[in-house]
Amino acid sequence: MEFRNKEIAISAPIPPCQDDEYKEDAWGVENCGDSFQKITINRPKVTGSLVKLKMKYCGICHTDVHFTLNHIGGTMYPIVPGHELVGVVTEVGSDVTRVSIGSLVAVGCTVDCCMQCEMCDAGEDNYCQNGGMTGTYNSTKKHGHMGGNQDTQTLGGYSKSQVVHERFIVILPEGIDLAKAAPLVCAGITMFDPLRHWGAADTDKKMNIGIAGIGGLGTMGIKLAKAMGHNVVAISSSDSKRQLAEEKGASGFVATSDPKSVNEHSNSLDLILNTIPAPHDVMSLVGLLRTNGTLVQLGVVAVPAPVNQFALMMGRKSIAGSLIGGMKALQECVDFCFKHDIYPDIEIVDAGEIERVYLALEKSNSSGIRYVLDIENSA
Repeated sequence: MEFRNKEIAISAPIPPCQDDEYKEDAWGVENCGDSFQKITINRPKVTGSLVKLKMKYCGICHTDVHFTLNHIGGTMYPIVPGHELVGVVTEVGSDVTRVSIGSLVAVGCTVDCCMQCEMCDAGEDNYCQNGGMTGTYNSTKKHGHMGGNQDTQTLGGYSKSQVVHERFIVILPEGIDLAKAAPLVCAGITMFDPLRHWGAADTDKKMNIGIAGIGGLGTMGIKLAKAMGHNVVAISSSDSKRQLAEEKGASGFVATSDPKSVNEHSNSLDLILNTIPAPHDVMSLVGLLRTNGTLVQLGVVAVPAPVNQFALMMGRKSIAGSLIGGMKALQECVDFCFKHDIYPDIEIVDAGEIERVYLALEKSNSSGIRYVLDIENSA
């Protein structure tokens, strides 16, 4: 695995277990440059509004790779990744009202927020205005709703159990496929929330929607936009992804390396969700938008992209961004996917295969497969 930015990695040993914590098994990386191994971490004991879940599955997201290998910089080691958690509730605090022991639940990318600002009040916890949301892993505990040692970073779902505030629990519909449900709370919501925000969830609208980048996120976006009743155009650098995109529901295809293909779809799309995670020509996508169209940036790219303001002005076009989704949208996303039988294509792996998966994701995700870690059956 290719670790980067070692000079700006943060490393501190896990402190002794406090009286208000318990020890738990997890899989993580202790120091920048180390391999994955089974480690012992501390979780908060259940009190008040906290909920404990026994983990069943955890999706392996490309973001896990970036943080674990310090691609972005500032990773806090030891790190236990995972923000696509699915499990069963085994213990609830005295103030919990939303779930009970035995409930099947999920936890996504957010585990705390201020719970007081305008965005939190609106259910948009991911845009918390008072210090930002607390991520499920590699995040500082800044809002005081998490329990345990407040001076340690959050540790994610590659673990036998997790404890979170009930606000950040997603209730899973009865009968949902638990393994396939795990990526819904990251890949699913990442695509669902911008569709929802920019009007695609309105059943009275018929839109032309482009999905750029046909990998794990892109294939999920095609399925969601199609289920919402829209015409979906897949966008990729070459024609090699055409068959995959059509199998997932795309009715059109743009190969950006082919001028004829680009010209055929010029000024035709109302909305483009751009999942491409590598440097590319953003303005080539803007040219596909019709007047008043919006390009939404979803893929994480470390370098700035040149923007031609005149091209935006001439068509009153917009470039925007979107970050996962709040708890209200997340519950809506899971319910929508269950209703329409929309799931990512997955491969279930155990903890011994984590490094193999990371190596595969470092190279590409051309198949659109989302990997899911089987926690229960990992030793």
